[in-house]
Amino acid sequence: MQTVIRGASQLKVTRSRMAPGSSAGTGGRRTSRLPVEAVQPPYHLFRRDIEAGLLPYAAAYHIGVLAYGPLAHGLLGGTLTEATTFGADDWRSHSPALTGPGIRRNLDVVAALSRSAAGRGATIAQLAVAWVLAHPAVQVAIVGSHTPAHLQESVGALDLTLSRGDLAEIDTIMAAAVPLGGPSPEGMT
Repeated sequence: MQTVIRGASQLKVTRSRMAPGSSAGTGGRRTSRLPVEAVQPPYHLFRRDIEAGLLPYAAAYHIGVLAYGPLAHGLLGGTLTEATTFGADDWRSHSPALTGPGIRRNLDVVAALSRSAAGRGATIAQLAVAWVLAHPAVQVAIVGSHTPAHLQESVGALDLTLSRGDLAEIDTIMAAAVPLGGPSPEGMT
């Protein structure tokens, strides 16, 4: 693992939920079309739109889900503040969720999530990745980073198991959040 961490700028944190020998994407039926084996949607605490359609569909038809952006474009990394600025060419500098009143609300949410994570002996980043992996339809959380230490921290999410009560507490905290979209092609929501 140490060799991988040193050279990596992205890390795929995963728990396998596929049964040995199973084939993703066919839903147990024959098809003349090529099956969809996996999808790679954005998914994080501030962007949950795929919970209503894509995730149930993927689970029903055994399609692998590799969720990217579990740290919400840096918001759940634990380092953003109201004073954080983004370059004019960075989509985040124009996002209502990351500027003005939106960032103030979301930083309050992040602070509450950080306290919740600390109560479990984890960091906000570990809580965020563990939350993504807690969804039964998600097999992989793709975590990007600028430092090996942050990647190593993300691996710690595999040691964090969230109960139904934990997930309900997180949902209560997230009720105050301003949803966060992403860069094109997803658009800004």
